[in-house]
Amino acid sequence: MPSKVRIALDAMGGDVGAPVVIPGAAISLGRHQNTEFLLVGDRAKIEPELDRHPELKAASRVIHTDVAVSMEDKPSQALRRGRRTSSMWLAIDAVKKGEADVAVSAGNTGALMAMSRFNLRTLPGIDRPALASPWPTMRGYSVVLDLGATIGGDAEHLVALAVMGAAMASVLFNKPRPTVGLLNIGVEEVKGHEEIREAGERLRALNLPQLDYIGFVEGDGIGKGLADVIVAEGFSGNIALKAAEGTARQIADILRNELQRSWMSKLGYLFARSAFRTLRDKMDPNKSNGGVFLGLNGVVIKSHGGTNAEGFAYAIDVGYEMVQYDLLNKINQMLNRDGGALVSVPTEPEDVS
Repeated sequence: MPSKVRIALDAMGGDVGAPVVIPGAAISLGRHQNTEFLLVGDRAKIEPELDRHPELKAASRVIHTDVAVSMEDKPSQALRRGRRTSSMWLAIDAVKKGEADVAVSAGNTGALMAMSRFNLRTLPGIDRPALASPWPTMRGYSVVLDLGATIGGDAEHLVALAVMGAAMASVLFNKPRPTVGLLNIGVEEVKGHEEIREAGERLRALNLPQLDYIGFVEGDGIGKGLADVIVAEGFSGNIALKAAEGTARQIADILRNELQRSWMSKLGYLFARSAFRTLRDKMDPNKSNGGVFLGLNGVVIKSHGGTNAEGFAYAIDVGYEMVQYDLLNKINQMLNRDGGALVSVPTEPEDVS
């Protein structure tokens, strides 16, 4: 474990920028005193916020740039306009140069992925990175990936996602052999796209010592916490994420409206407010904030763009944990077990008759 964890923050990213990033860093520093920060962005906006947090100021260094990636920029536009000059690029570049152990940004997701992949490259054996995030469940939390970093994927890609997700879960949950399930339209082995079925066959045949493959998991199994890691290709994973976030907001709105309808409802709330607080805390997206771009030759964390300071602090905490417990080394070891690359297991030839 490193004695110091050095974290580069894109202080211009997200809907608000420095007024959220700086207090979020101060909150995280209070939880992890062995942290040093590299704050990348407009010095004129960063320093007034830093003056409000003397301890953070003492643990930080500012890299000035007034170039920010817009939340509306397409990845190609961000690369052309912000390459080597934007706060997002410079935060990632600090990881590449060894000046930081992890970069955290609440900025444009597509731009962050494009810049991270272009600058850091992918690990050996990984063709495309994935976005993984903690997901609140009935049993605690699971790691779900890919949440939309890339669309589509063959069986080998899904197997690689399972390996990387298991490495992340072992760090977050302190489990040497996390359970892994593949998101599918049913639990039967004959259901789903060919790529998913083939990935399931390969995971069973490989019988990896670092993960426990339990089979297919339907959409409702994510919230039940049926596995420590749920693997999906990016299209279905992103739909699952947006559907869950929308349902959480819908439930919150319905409860809020119903509790204000009558004095009986308000009285009932007084008796059940402890349960309502637990529900609110469990469904608060800020408390599961912090997606990890897995598969890169470096650690990059994506925060929600509209998060508050507490939520951004959680994203920093995720980055801290990934570095403190050596996520990259775990992934490399799992991908290259027994001294060789993780190989595909031959399957029966497809019947084309």
